[in-house]
Amino acid sequence: MIAALVRQARPPSPLAGRLATQSLLFALGEGTFLTGSAVFFTKIVGLSAAQVGLGLTIAGVAAFLAALPMGKLVDRFGPKKMWAVSAIGQAAMFGVWPFITDFTGYVVMAVGMEVIGALGGAAHGAYTIDVLPAEERVKSRAYMYSALNVGFTLGSLLGGVALAFESNDVLHALPWFTAVAFLVNAVAITRLPRASHDNRTPAERKVKIPGPGPLRNPGWLLTTFLSGVFWTNQVLLNVVIPLWLVEKTDAPRVLLAFLFGTNTVMCIFLPMAAARGVHDVPTALKAIRLSSTFFVLSCLITLATHETVGWLTIALVWLGHVTVTGAELYLSAASWSFEAELMDPRQRGAYQGAAELSGTLGKVWAPALYTFLALSWGASGWLIIAGIIVVATVGIHPSTRLARRFLDKHVPADVLAEAHSSSREPEEGPALGPPSLVDTGEPSTASTTARPAH
Repeated sequence: MIAALVRQARPPSPLAGRLATQSLLFALGEGTFLTGSAVFFTKIVGLSAAQVGLGLTIAGVAAFLAALPMGKLVDRFGPKKMWAVSAIGQAAMFGVWPFITDFTGYVVMAVGMEVIGALGGAAHGAYTIDVLPAEERVKSRAYMYSALNVGFTLGSLLGGVALAFESNDVLHALPWFTAVAFLVNAVAITRLPRASHDNRTPAERKVKIPGPGPLRNPGWLLTTFLSGVFWTNQVLLNVVIPLWLVEKTDAPRVLLAFLFGTNTVMCIFLPMAAARGVHDVPTALKAIRLSSTFFVLSCLITLATHETVGWLTIALVWLGHVTVTGAELYLSAASWSFEAELMDPRQRGAYQGAAELSGTLGKVWAPALYTFLALSWGASGWLIIAGIIVVATVGIHPSTRLARRFLDKHVPADVLAEAHSSSREPEEGPALGPPSLVDTGEPSTASTTARPAH
């Protein structure tokens, strides 16, 4: 048993371990601050809850609009450099949080944070696809996803400890801690190996990247829109099932803590298992079908709890949460493969930005609609939610074929072949941080349960 856990914790490669360290650092810093952010802004800055929500909405719109321009910056200047710039910029943003005194300052900083985060998300995604060998991309991303969840868990614990002191001085220290974590992360990023697109000369950067952009690729836009629809599993996980438990079942509210704990444990230990065998578009589509099956099962199991009582209700609510987490895990594996296989290798930053645009449109409507359907229409509402996912599952098969035909038409075959081989430059030096998530003797990174952007 112990040996199996050690094997599970070992990174697929030294580079995957180093990238996982970046995921851990990012999530540790952000998770620590996010845990105490509501208290910080209301008790320290003096904002109302409505002001905090409005600021987040404005910042979210800004990030949505900035996604594609930030992606183009990644393509021009290189993913590794832009990833490091984003980490430094986010560290600076956290560093000025303690000096915010009013709503205007809060909105300016929140917008800045989200726009810089959009740059980091596009850069991180482009870099990992660019630098990882094709045969280990999905496995490595799964390992990084586990590390990300470990980091958010540790960050939440640290934030909870800080809140327990009930001290304004301790709350003031949270942004500083996060700023330091991001600075350490930025230094570690600079010591990672260069990806192929980091080696463009200044003269090459002035030349327009050939080929049509992602907004002219209807297959990519439709595929990422449908991926956004699938990611509404997070709405089920974090919003609808908890509200259903409270409003429509006799289950004790304390069960919510156990549910979220189960999700966290599964997202730490099972991503690599779910990603096993996913390495191209056909296997990714199989993972999508498995993900959707788990999503539909969660809907059917949860709707049944309206009529059950006692321990049966508790067991079924928990099982509904387990199955929707299964949907998350298989969807993650499929998404990583779509990113690697269906992007123009010359424009991965722009494709990441376009994916953020269309993916957001695919899921932004879900909290209001799913909550209304489940809580107001009951069983019929749950069946409609499940039906939406079934339609999306059918639709993503032709959309991926359309995206692939677009690449075959507009991208030279040798460019696609080289991208699938994914060669990289020699490493420049060791990354900062622990050798691995556990001491395995090997050298050691975007919804949404765990935020994938870096």
